[in-house]
Amino acid sequence: KVTIKGIERELICPACKELFTHPLILPCQHNVCHKCVKEILFAFEDSFADGGSESSNQSSPRIKISSSSMDRIDRISRSGRKRNSLTPRSSLFPCPGCQRDIDLGERGINGLFRNFTLETIVERYRQAARAAIAIMCDFCKPPPQESTKSCMDCSASYCNECFKVHHPWGTVKAQHEYVGPTTNFRPKILMCPEHEMERVNMYCEICRRPVCHLCKLGGCHANHRVTTMSTAYKTLKEKLSKDIEFLISKEGQVKAHITQLDLLLKETECNSERAKEEAAESFEKLSHVLEEKKFAALRAIEASKNLRLEKLQMQAEEYQGLLENNGLVGYAQEVLKETDPSCFVQTAKQLHVRIQKATESLKTFRPAAETTFEDFVVDIAKQEEILSDLTFHSNG
Repeated sequence: KVTIKGIERELICPACKELFTHPLILPCQHNVCHKCVKEILFAFEDSFADGGSESSNQSSPRIKISSSSMDRIDRISRSGRKRNSLTPRSSLFPCPGCQRDIDLGERGINGLFRNFTLETIVERYRQAARAAIAIMCDFCKPPPQESTKSCMDCSASYCNECFKVHHPWGTVKAQHEYVGPTTNFRPKILMCPEHEMERVNMYCEICRRPVCHLCKLGGCHANHRVTTMSTAYKTLKEKLSKDIEFLISKEGQVKAHITQLDLLLKETECNSERAKEEAAESFEKLSHVLEEKKFAALRAIEASKNLRLEKLQMQAEEYQGLLENNGLVGYAQEVLKETDPSCFVQTAKQLHVRIQKATESLKTFRPAAETTFEDFVVDIAKQEEILSDLTFHSNG
């Protein structure tokens, strides 16, 4: 036996994530609430008016438009479609079910059929959910009794006694359609979207959709092969029944696949953790190598700096000695005061060589060390390119 709880997933709108309300069938065969279709199309319109999706996200507190749907809305809005086409009859619709942009045709939202069957199933689900809350008879004297049936023609609920009173045998009311207690009295009449006053009574085998007799007489289905609704009902019901029987017969295979998928879910979790650990370890190693290289480069630069400063300092001191009364010049001036020829010659010969070198250095001044550290500029172009080429593709 099928439980409503078991098919709850099929009764949830992919847009608002709530039970369907007035579901419409899209050309891609997914169902979306009528209100959600309008809100998504209005969000689509807002994206043109505002040049983005920020305001469209606030168009309604009810609908939960996914980021992927908003991305597609933005993409469509940038494609250059005319502003005046953006009404609830817009032709392109980002389906939240299959994540594709669906062409609704010239009639837009007005060309979509309402899914009464799904609506009925949803109502049964709601009734099951409200089972603890009884629907009371509308005609009992206080205190009212619990209703046992609801009349779809009277749009009212009755207990057994009141139903007999208001639907006496042999009268027209006795022929009224009644169901179990419900608060949903919407008429279950499928009208043609092309000819709004006509009920559909045929099925187009080419377009695979219900049509009315006017569609066949002079509409877009005039040259299409059609069949009666009863024949289509019988044929599709047989096909659906066979397909369901086939799926039921494969229940063991389905369960095996579910078991396999459960294992794959766990395996994916484990493998992803392992992959993250390996990736983190690899980058940790790379980071360690870079740190070592960085400190080695900094040490080399510091050592080179100290050596250069030492050379430049010595050179500065030598030039300082060339000033009058300082260093070499001052020393030479004192040597000139020597009156003993032998002592003077002995000292002056060595001093003269130093004076000549100092004189030459003045003619061709050159710093003892370079001030730039171009030799220590780290060229990471290749490494940067290699790291930039590191990609992490997902095949999921």
